[in-house]
Amino acid sequence: MKNYIQAEEWNIIENGFDAHLNKISESLFSLGNGRMGQRANFEETYTGDTLQGNYVAGVYYPDKTRVGWWKNGYPEYFAKVLNATNWMGLEFRFDGELLDLNLCKVTAFKRVLNMQEGYLERTFTAELASGKQVKVNAKRFFSIANDEIAALHYHLIPLNFSGKLELKAVIDGDVKNQDSNYEEKFWDEVSRAQDGSGSYLTLRTKKTAFDVITGVKTLVYKNEQAVQLGADSVSREKYLSESTSFTLNQNEGIDIYKIATNLSSQNYASAELPEKARAVLGAAVARGFQALLEDQAAAWATKWEEGDIIIEGDVAAQQAIRFNIFQLNQTYTGKDARLNIGPKGFTGEKYGGSTYWDTEAYCIPFYLSTAPQEVSRNLLIYRYKHLEKAIENAQKLGFDKGAALYPMVTMNGEECHNEWEITFEEIHRNGAIAFAIFNYIRYTGDTSYLKEYGLEVLIGIARFWKQRVNWSVDKKQYVMLGVTGPNEYENNINNNWYTNTLAAWCLKYATEAADIVKENDPEQYQRIVAKTTLIDQEFSDWKNIAENIYLPYDQELGVFLQQDGYLDKEQILVSNLPASERPLNQKWSWDRILRSCFIKQADVLQGMYFFEDDYDLESLRRNFDFYESRTVHESSLSPCVHSILAAKLNDGDKAYEFYLRTSRLDLDDYNNDTEDGLHITSMAGTWMSIVEGFAGMRVRADKLSFNPFLPEQWTSFAFKVGFRGIQLKIQIKRDEMIIHTDSKEPLDITIFNKLHTVLAGETVISYKGLLV
Repeated sequence: MKNYIQAEEWNIIENGFDAHLNKISESLFSLGNGRMGQRANFEETYTGDTLQGNYVAGVYYPDKTRVGWWKNGYPEYFAKVLNATNWMGLEFRFDGELLDLNLCKVTAFKRVLNMQEGYLERTFTAELASGKQVKVNAKRFFSIANDEIAALHYHLIPLNFSGKLELKAVIDGDVKNQDSNYEEKFWDEVSRAQDGSGSYLTLRTKKTAFDVITGVKTLVYKNEQAVQLGADSVSREKYLSESTSFTLNQNEGIDIYKIATNLSSQNYASAELPEKARAVLGAAVARGFQALLEDQAAAWATKWEEGDIIIEGDVAAQQAIRFNIFQLNQTYTGKDARLNIGPKGFTGEKYGGSTYWDTEAYCIPFYLSTAPQEVSRNLLIYRYKHLEKAIENAQKLGFDKGAALYPMVTMNGEECHNEWEITFEEIHRNGAIAFAIFNYIRYTGDTSYLKEYGLEVLIGIARFWKQRVNWSVDKKQYVMLGVTGPNEYENNINNNWYTNTLAAWCLKYATEAADIVKENDPEQYQRIVAKTTLIDQEFSDWKNIAENIYLPYDQELGVFLQQDGYLDKEQILVSNLPASERPLNQKWSWDRILRSCFIKQADVLQGMYFFEDDYDLESLRRNFDFYESRTVHESSLSPCVHSILAAKLNDGDKAYEFYLRTSRLDLDDYNNDTEDGLHITSMAGTWMSIVEGFAGMRVRADKLSFNPFLPEQWTSFAFKVGFRGIQLKIQIKRDEMIIHTDSKEPLDITIFNKLHTVLAGETVISYKGLLV
């Protein structure tokens, strides 16, 4: 765990430069706008340890699978969001001496991510080997007001010398992914061009043939007078530069602006890209850096007005939730239904940048409450459009008759993950997608989604579960063998409680959904029946399986067993683990982890979170106490669920502890892996920890319900949610709840199981003395 980020409500601040922490900071200070993004690499040359990263959403490469030996059903490739052209490069030489922070004495270093206005600023003083000192202020942003634009301003002053400055502005597309399986570079050059409007480099991905043009206009001013740059006559593939040189006097500053655009053939015909890039770049240059920055601040002000969470009395907690919300908004805006939410967003390359089940299980609730309804609907339609691929994925594994297995990892709907225990066994992802459909309809009331898209998906998923179980003569129940649950510290296990529970629920819900469509729109129902060749016998089969599936349970302990044989393991508690042996995945052999009772992410608690209304508080408490004491939380998706359940159990200390852990997972580098990129999808879980955990918000009987819980460390907290066309602002204090609503009609809300009517404007509800 690191503790070098200064706590401040609206800013992420790093004071002082430590090269050993640089890759962590590159992740933390990343920027993006939903369409493109970049790690917080330095503009100037840096030869130290770094992960250079620039990314364009939706552009990927099918990197050939690399495994020790091949198994039938293995995907042939792993789809990866690509490290793309680095547009911001600047090279400085003072009397021939290179500015490189890896070779300099660095003082007065400060890096600030301004989350309120959406920009990154860095200041430092560097002393070169010769003793020359320069002072730098650099500011950059990726515009959410215009997601085709990014820009930077670099201000440099020589402090103790005058001399010749050689300046080179670089566009470098000769890049590769750090995780390339065979050290392959994934881009081919299409064209290079430089003219008065800017420099333009067009690259094409191998195999997938995405074209991406990067256009950059570089402007240099000395004493507010423009300095002309000349194009360099370099014959280097996938590379463009322009340069100038002049005498720079002591304390005489220069200002460098780079305004950039990235456009892809996803959005424009390849032949149109040069013309479009010139038009977009020209308009941005005409607007100017300062005006673009003001547009950015205004756009972020709107984002925060709609989705901020305000915590009073705890700066670390406040900073953390804003950091998580900021990164979520940088990663996904909902503007393009072809895009989804990668686990690392634009902050790194681990996990390939592809779509996982995290979107449905963790991100949907955030977007349901904080974005227009079509955003979460688009996330579900994304899966509907991949239904045929999901059926193909199942066919490759031997399933038939329309059974659908959604991929663990994908860019285009095709499975591309190649670790067998995940690809073939972590099939609970099907259940998360079905639950997201249920969750969306429960929250929005949009039952039309079922007849338009959802029912077809649910039928495919139900058919998969029917074929995936088998009848056990010994148990006289249906069992499910050879699976891996969310707890990836158990592989190839039988009867994972969470997976079996999800399967049973999916079978029931598919039947209920069919009844809803049949009753409300018989014509649409017949269309779906014809399209899917659905027969009534399938409903009987699904019902039989759901009612007779085996769910492991220990009578003596009164807990659901994570899987068959879990109690055969030596039962050691996490409290008995020396700190020096954690994280386990970095200190223990895989064999030792698999044989231990320790849990990466508690499957049973994940299931009880999804289906909490099926379990009383005492059952939840027994299972929580049992599994929490054995969970090491080395999955980023784990602490938020524990925080929510602890809040429901009125365990304030644990709820707060796990909130801080999930919210500051990356800021404090809990699991020693932030340098690989941020855990974007688990950040949605941070929001859930507050809204579903401390506020206890649920939807029951078409109404919002709250069971507020205020951590002792907080004076109050407040947030906004949109619900069925109504905007609500909720503030939770020690003894009262204040609700603002824009609804002109009275709104019924349940608080601690008591119905209250909220009128337009502000309603104050005291719950002092109520049973919590």
